[in-house]
Amino acid sequence: MPLWLYEISPLYSALIIVAIIEVVSLIGLFLARRFLLPRFYYSDGINDAISGTVQAIGVFYGITVGLIAVGVWNTNSNASDLVSREAASIGFLYQDVGGYPSPLREDLRAKLRAYTVFTIEQAWPAQSKGQILDGGTNILETFQAALFTFQPANASQIALHQETLRAYNSLVEYRRLRVDAVSSGLSRVMWSVIWVGAIISIGVAYLFKIEDPKMHAILVSLMSGFLAMVLFMIVINDKPFYGAVTIKSDAYELIIRKVMMVAN
Repeated sequence: MPLWLYEISPLYSALIIVAIIEVVSLIGLFLARRFLLPRFYYSDGINDAISGTVQAIGVFYGITVGLIAVGVWNTNSNASDLVSREAASIGFLYQDVGGYPSPLREDLRAKLRAYTVFTIEQAWPAQSKGQILDGGTNILETFQAALFTFQPANASQIALHQETLRAYNSLVEYRRLRVDAVSSGLSRVMWSVIWVGAIISIGVAYLFKIEDPKMHAILVSLMSGFLAMVLFMIVINDKPFYGAVTIKSDAYELIIRKVMMVAN
């Protein structure tokens, strides 16, 4: 699927997808009725046979596209959940380092705040364009270096340090998963299956013996219009961090307002 479809407004994307599929389908119908169908001999009951074929293809294709749509929706939902988990891990880690002695406490909190602000103001706009910035990794590496300099002096500090390390490892894991999800999406093979199946599904409808071309056009238009809307739903959820419709950074902004500003 062309990347520019992800970058424009969802309304425009939907209109373009519907318009292209409808126009191509109707042009195909016109060519089929003009040059292909007159070469066929239609006997009684042929429409019943064609109808059975359309239903069989429609069932299998509908199941395939439906499963793909559900998978894409789950991917989008998982990405949103991943963002919430990363933001929550920042909040937990920020609270944990509050138990460290000064000035290490202030240094670690400042680095976490810098990472959160960087994620909102720089990493998020960049990943909506498919770019991954190294700034977040660099900040976390300096945070880790500072964290590892701490030497617990008693049992309570040991427990606090272990919990902080677990929270930090969770943050690194969630960030890595989010970064990996930036470039996720359906493969070319899957898109090929979708488009070839669409061509076959609509193409079979051309074979109906319908005397009225307007009725035939309405039938094909309804099929192609429904197919276009399903494809639009796949497109809108295919790349959760790319394009005009992306997962927002609200979870990180909430951490700054509700955790970092309150703690300070």
